[in-house]
Amino acid sequence: MLTAPSPARTSSAPPLPRRRLLPALEHPGQALEHVTPNWFASVMGTGVVAVAASSLPLQGAVLDAVALVAWLLAATLLVVLTLAFALHWRRHRALAAGYARHPVMAGFYGAPAMALLTTGAGAHLVGERLLGEAAGVAVFAVLWVLGTTLGVATAVWVPFRTATRAGDAAAVGERAGEPLPAWMMPVVPPMVSASTGALLVPEVPAGQLRLALLLACAALFGLGLLAGLMTATLVHGRLLTGGPLPVQAAPTTWITLGVVGQSATAAVLLGGATAAVAGAGSDAARVVHVLGVAYAAAMVGFGGLLLFLAAALTAHAARRGLRFSLTWWSFTFPVGTCVTGTSGLAAATGSTAAAALAVGLFALLLLAWALVAGRTARGAASGALLLPTG
Repeated sequence: MLTAPSPARTSSAPPLPRRRLLPALEHPGQALEHVTPNWFASVMGTGVVAVAASSLPLQGAVLDAVALVAWLLAATLLVVLTLAFALHWRRHRALAAGYARHPVMAGFYGAPAMALLTTGAGAHLVGERLLGEAAGVAVFAVLWVLGTTLGVATAVWVPFRTATRAGDAAAVGERAGEPLPAWMMPVVPPMVSASTGALLVPEVPAGQLRLALLLACAALFGLGLLAGLMTATLVHGRLLTGGPLPVQAAPTTWITLGVVGQSATAAVLLGGATAAVAGAGSDAARVVHVLGVAYAAAMVGFGGLLLFLAAALTAHAARRGLRFSLTWWSFTFPVGTCVTGTSGLAAATGSTAAAALAVGLFALLLLAWALVAGRTARGAASGALLLPTG
């Protein structure tokens, strides 16, 4: 029996080619509609690989190469995302303003600040091999000032918005004002400024400017520590009394680990910064050094608790259908800060146990980064991560 050919076979119009990039989007211009600040977590998570690798007690050509490649990738991502974010605000201002007012997404404005700070520290610790010492320090200083300014502004603005948004709708599935791990994002940047600023202190000319920078780092340490611990207490209480988080929010529990690792890093580095100001043999340098080592050692225990809790909650969410999203970058930066904290403790005390712990945590960081970066690259290439539900 003969049948008429289908219209698809007789049509003279050639089939439309399928785009190799961004096939999930209706048109390429849609790629800029939802460039939210949490994209900068990819810069944080990549940059901290470089910083952590350069801090490890074990060094070698392989680690040097890993650090350099990670820093170059982080710097490239920072430039690309900054341009995309600026275009997002220019072309889709209403959407961008809506994200800035969102009770959860607003907190992620801490991510661009920490991306600037982490990449700047990498320029000094790693990038000077390519840039030269003077250029590396200059880039570090500029990015530190920009990141610190944005971070402090976020640390003030986001809690203010949270306190005055009565009646606003919270994130999907959450009650307004309910503590979430994402609340940690706007309060951690000052602590990142304190630790990276301590690296900058010896590079500043001796005198009042160096002293002012040291005191500013100490003030930032206090701001980040107290605000971070208060927020972490609220989040921990919510986890114990409010039932499980929404499945897709589970990875954000790792963010609470960031303030622990970053504060341990800052505490140890501030001892060296104090020595650069007051002299290595001064009473002030010895006191700050001892206090920093004691604090970092204590944070190792607290960090172990938070690491186990975050891993257990993530595994619990995985059994409930956890899907990939940008929140998975929470697996990287907090672990990286624990690497730098334990590496600093090992360098300050000569402890082989702390050195081994730092190496083990770095291996975990590399595994997490490889997993998340690979999934992010695929999701960005398909366009799925550029949609509101990505």
